[in-house]
Amino acid sequence: MGVEGTCLTGTLRAHLAALSPAWRASLASILAAGSTQALIDYVDGRVAAGQVVFPPQPLAALQGCAPQDVRVVILGQDPYHGAGQAHGYAFSVPDGVRPPPSLRNIFLELARDCHCPPPPSGALLGWSRQGVLLLNTVLTVEEGRAGSHAGRGWESFTDAVIDAIASLPGAKVFLLWGAQAQAKRDRIQAVGAAQLVLCANHPSPLSARRPPVPFLGCTHFSQANRYLSANGREPIDWCKSVLC
Repeated sequence: MGVEGTCLTGTLRAHLAALSPAWRASLASILAAGSTQALIDYVDGRVAAGQVVFPPQPLAALQGCAPQDVRVVILGQDPYHGAGQAHGYAFSVPDGVRPPPSLRNIFLELARDCHCPPPPSGALLGWSRQGVLLLNTVLTVEEGRAGSHAGRGWESFTDAVIDAIASLPGAKVFLLWGAQAQAKRDRIQAVGAAQLVLCANHPSPLSARRPPVPFLGCTHFSQANRYLSANGREPIDWCKSVLC
Protein backbone atom coordinates (compact mmCIF):
# COMPACT_ATOMS: atom_id res chain seq x y z
CA MET A 1 0.00 0.00 0.00
CA GLY A 2 1.43 3.36 -1.01
CA VAL A 3 1.45 6.48 1.10
CA GLU A 4 -1.43 7.88 -0.96
CA GLY A 5 -3.65 5.06 0.32
CA THR A 6 -2.85 5.67 3.99
CA CYS A 7 -3.07 9.45 4.36
CA LEU A 8 -6.04 11.62 5.32
CA THR A 9 -8.94 11.14 2.92
CA GLY A 10 -10.94 14.26 2.10
CA THR A 11 -10.98 17.09 4.62
CA LEU A 12 -11.08 17.11 8.39
CA ARG A 13 -14.14 19.34 8.12
CA ALA A 14 -15.95 16.58 6.23
CA HIS A 15 -14.90 13.91 8.75
CA LEU A 16 -16.25 15.96 11.65
CA ALA A 17 -19.49 16.65 9.77
CA ALA A 18 -19.91 12.90 9.21
CA LEU A 19 -19.79 11.99 12.92
CA SER A 20 -22.75 9.94 14.09
CA PRO A 21 -25.72 11.83 15.59
CA ALA A 22 -24.90 10.44 19.05
CA TRP A 23 -21.37 11.80 18.98
CA ARG A 24 -22.47 15.09 17.44
CA ALA A 25 -24.96 15.56 20.28
CA SER A 26 -22.35 14.70 22.92
CA LEU A 27 -19.75 17.01 21.36
CA ALA A 28 -21.95 19.88 20.20
CA SER A 29 -20.13 22.55 22.21
CA ILE A 30 -16.62 21.60 21.14
CA LEU A 31 -17.64 21.12 17.51
CA ALA A 32 -18.83 24.73 17.47
CA ALA A 33 -15.83 26.07 19.41
CA GLY A 34 -13.26 28.38 17.90
CA SER A 35 -10.47 25.95 18.80
CA THR A 36 -12.05 23.28 16.60
CA GLN A 37 -12.52 25.68 13.71
CA ALA A 38 -8.85 26.66 14.00
CA LEU A 39 -7.90 22.97 14.09
CA ILE A 40 -9.88 22.31 10.91
CA ASP A 41 -8.23 25.23 9.15
CA TYR A 42 -4.78 24.05 10.22
CA VAL A 43 -5.12 20.38 9.26
CA ASP A 44 -6.92 21.03 5.99
CA GLY A 45 -4.42 23.77 5.19
CA ARG A 46 -1.50 21.39 5.70
CA VAL A 47 -3.08 18.82 3.41
CA ALA A 48 -3.81 21.48 0.77
CA ALA A 49 -0.15 22.54 0.95
CA GLY A 50 0.93 19.00 0.06
CA GLN A 51 1.86 17.67 3.49
CA VAL A 52 1.20 13.97 4.07
CA VAL A 53 -1.12 13.63 7.08
CA PHE A 54 -2.12 10.36 8.77
CA PRO A 55 -4.43 8.52 9.38
CA PRO A 56 -6.95 8.24 6.53
CA GLN A 57 -9.91 8.22 8.95
CA PRO A 58 -8.89 10.23 12.04
CA LEU A 59 -12.26 9.75 13.77
CA ALA A 60 -12.51 6.01 13.15
CA ALA A 61 -12.43 5.14 16.86
CA LEU A 62 -15.49 7.33 17.48
CA GLN A 63 -17.35 5.97 14.49
CA GLY A 64 -16.66 2.40 15.62
CA CYS A 65 -17.91 2.81 19.20
CA ALA A 66 -21.03 4.80 20.16
CA PRO A 67 -20.69 6.90 23.33
CA GLN A 68 -23.32 4.96 25.27
CA ASP A 69 -21.55 1.67 24.47
CA VAL A 70 -18.12 2.66 25.83
CA ARG A 71 -17.00 0.51 28.77
CA VAL A 72 -13.23 1.01 28.57
CA VAL A 73 -11.13 3.90 27.27
CA ILE A 74 -7.50 3.24 26.34
CA LEU A 75 -5.80 6.59 25.95
CA GLY A 76 -2.79 7.01 23.67
CA GLN A 77 -0.78 10.00 22.48
CA ASP A 78 -0.85 10.67 18.74
CA PRO A 79 -1.09 8.37 15.71
CA TYR A 80 1.80 6.34 14.33
CA HIS A 81 3.70 8.56 11.91
CA GLY A 82 4.95 5.88 9.51
CA ALA A 83 3.18 5.19 6.23
CA GLY A 84 0.53 2.50 6.51
CA GLN A 85 0.56 2.21 10.32
CA ALA A 86 -2.11 4.58 11.65
CA HIS A 87 -5.78 3.95 10.94
CA GLY A 88 -7.63 5.95 13.56
CA TYR A 89 -7.49 3.65 16.61
CA ALA A 90 -4.89 4.22 19.35
CA PHE A 91 -2.12 1.58 19.36
CA SER A 92 -3.83 -0.41 16.57
CA VAL A 93 -2.45 -0.96 13.07
CA PRO A 94 -4.28 -2.11 9.93
CA ASP A 95 -4.51 -5.81 9.23
CA GLY A 96 -1.33 -7.03 7.54
CA VAL A 97 0.94 -4.38 9.12
CA ARG A 98 3.56 -5.68 11.55
CA PRO A 99 2.72 -4.56 15.10
CA PRO A 100 5.08 -1.82 16.33
CA PRO A 101 7.04 -2.36 19.57
CA SER A 102 4.44 -0.74 21.85
CA LEU A 103 1.70 -2.97 20.48
CA ARG A 104 3.89 -6.04 20.82
CA ASN A 105 4.32 -5.19 24.50
CA ILE A 106 0.54 -4.84 24.84
CA PHE A 107 0.20 -8.37 23.46
CA LEU A 108 2.88 -9.59 25.88
CA GLU A 109 0.93 -8.19 28.82
CA LEU A 110 -2.30 -9.69 27.47
CA ALA A 111 -0.65 -13.11 27.34
CA ARG A 112 0.69 -12.76 30.89
CA ASP A 113 -2.43 -11.20 32.42
CA CYS A 114 -5.26 -12.92 30.54
CA HIS A 115 -3.51 -15.90 28.90
CA CYS A 116 -4.43 -14.61 25.43
CA PRO A 117 -2.61 -16.32 22.56
CA PRO A 118 -0.75 -14.05 20.11
CA PRO A 119 -3.39 -12.53 17.81
CA PRO A 120 -3.08 -12.97 14.04
CA SER A 121 -3.31 -9.21 13.46
CA GLY A 122 -2.49 -5.89 15.10
CA ALA A 123 -5.89 -4.46 14.14
CA LEU A 124 -7.75 -4.03 17.43
CA LEU A 125 -11.20 -3.64 15.90
CA GLY A 126 -12.56 -6.53 17.96
CA TRP A 127 -11.98 -4.46 21.09
CA SER A 128 -13.66 -1.44 19.55
CA ARG A 129 -16.78 -3.45 18.74
CA GLN A 130 -16.97 -4.52 22.39
CA GLY A 131 -16.99 -0.96 23.71
CA VAL A 132 -13.28 -0.22 24.06
CA LEU A 133 -12.60 3.32 22.84
CA LEU A 134 -9.04 3.44 21.49
CA LEU A 135 -8.52 7.19 21.74
CA ASN A 136 -5.41 9.23 21.11
CA THR A 137 -5.16 12.69 22.67
CA VAL A 138 -4.15 14.03 19.22
CA LEU A 139 -5.84 12.47 16.18
CA THR A 140 -3.65 13.49 13.23
CA VAL A 141 0.08 13.57 12.56
CA GLU A 142 2.42 14.38 9.68
CA GLU A 143 4.57 11.72 8.08
CA GLY A 144 7.77 11.16 10.02
CA ARG A 145 7.03 13.91 12.54
CA ALA A 146 5.73 12.54 15.84
CA GLY A 147 3.71 15.12 17.78
CA SER A 148 3.52 17.47 14.81
CA HIS A 149 -0.18 18.28 15.34
CA ALA A 150 0.01 18.62 19.12
CA GLY A 151 -1.10 21.99 20.45
CA ARG A 152 -3.34 22.71 17.45
CA GLY A 153 -6.71 22.03 19.09
CA TRP A 154 -7.02 18.26 19.22
CA GLU A 155 -6.39 18.23 22.96
CA SER A 156 -9.52 20.31 23.62
CA PHE A 157 -11.52 18.07 21.31
CA THR A 158 -10.41 14.83 22.93
CA ASP A 159 -10.88 16.36 26.40
CA ALA A 160 -14.50 16.89 25.38
CA VAL A 161 -14.73 13.24 24.30
CA ILE A 162 -13.34 12.15 27.69
CA ASP A 163 -15.79 14.44 29.52
CA ALA A 164 -18.72 13.08 27.50
CA ILE A 165 -17.81 9.46 28.27
CA ALA A 166 -17.06 10.05 31.94
CA SER A 167 -20.37 11.87 32.48
CA LEU A 168 -22.54 9.07 31.05
CA PRO A 169 -24.18 6.64 33.49
CA GLY A 170 -22.65 3.23 34.02
CA ALA A 171 -19.28 2.01 35.24
CA LYS A 172 -16.32 2.65 32.97
CA VAL A 173 -12.59 2.01 33.08
CA PHE A 174 -9.90 4.41 31.84
CA LEU A 175 -6.47 2.94 31.11
CA LEU A 176 -3.87 5.71 31.11
CA TRP A 177 -0.48 4.60 29.84
CA GLY A 178 2.34 7.14 30.00
CA ALA A 179 2.64 10.67 31.36
CA GLN A 180 0.62 12.33 28.60
CA ALA A 181 -2.37 10.06 29.21
CA GLN A 182 -2.01 10.29 33.00
CA ALA A 183 -2.33 14.06 32.79
CA LYS A 184 -6.05 13.38 32.18
CA ARG A 185 -6.55 11.52 35.48
CA ASP A 186 -7.81 14.45 37.57
CA ARG A 187 -10.13 15.52 34.74
CA ILE A 188 -11.71 12.07 34.51
CA GLN A 189 -12.16 11.71 38.25
CA ALA A 190 -13.68 15.19 38.53
CA VAL A 191 -16.35 14.50 35.90
CA GLY A 192 -17.82 11.20 37.02
CA ALA A 193 -17.76 9.01 40.10
CA ALA A 194 -18.41 5.60 38.51
CA GLN A 195 -14.96 5.27 36.98
CA LEU A 196 -11.92 3.14 37.57
CA VAL A 197 -8.75 4.93 36.47
CA LEU A 198 -5.65 2.76 36.10
CA CYS A 199 -2.22 4.25 35.37
CA ALA A 200 1.01 2.67 34.17
CA ASN A 201 4.05 3.55 32.13
CA HIS A 202 3.67 3.71 28.37
CA PRO A 203 4.05 0.29 26.66
CA SER A 204 6.97 1.60 24.60
CA PRO A 205 10.16 -0.46 25.06
CA LEU A 206 11.73 2.70 26.49
CA SER A 207 9.43 2.63 29.52
CA ALA A 208 7.47 -0.63 29.66
CA ARG A 209 9.71 -2.19 32.31
CA ARG A 210 10.71 0.91 34.24
CA PRO A 211 9.38 2.20 37.57
CA PRO A 212 7.30 3.70 39.03
CA VAL A 213 4.57 1.52 37.45
CA PRO A 214 5.98 -0.76 34.73
CA PHE A 215 3.48 -1.50 31.98
CA LEU A 216 4.57 -5.12 31.80
CA GLY A 217 2.98 -6.68 34.86
CA CYS A 218 0.37 -3.95 35.42
CA THR A 219 -2.59 -6.40 35.10
CA HIS A 220 -4.81 -3.62 33.76
CA PHE A 221 -6.85 -5.93 31.54
CA SER A 222 -7.94 -8.28 34.31
CA GLN A 223 -8.46 -5.39 36.75
CA ALA A 224 -10.74 -3.69 34.22
CA ASN A 225 -12.86 -6.81 33.85
CA ARG A 226 -13.18 -7.34 37.58
CA TYR A 227 -14.41 -3.77 37.99
CA LEU A 228 -16.90 -4.05 35.13
CA SER A 229 -18.27 -7.35 36.42
CA ALA A 230 -18.55 -6.02 39.97
CA ASN A 231 -20.56 -3.07 38.68
CA GLY A 232 -23.02 -4.96 36.53
CA ARG A 233 -21.39 -4.54 33.12
CA GLU A 234 -20.17 -7.18 30.72
CA PRO A 235 -16.39 -7.70 30.82
CA ILE A 236 -14.26 -7.37 27.72
CA ASP A 237 -13.07 -10.49 25.95
CA TRP A 238 -9.53 -9.18 25.59
CA CYS A 239 -8.47 -12.27 23.64
CA LYS A 240 -10.82 -11.22 20.82
CA SER A 241 -8.86 -8.19 19.67
CA VAL A 242 -9.36 -9.10 16.01
CA LEU A 243 -12.74 -8.50 14.40
CA CYS A 244 -14.05 -11.82 13.05
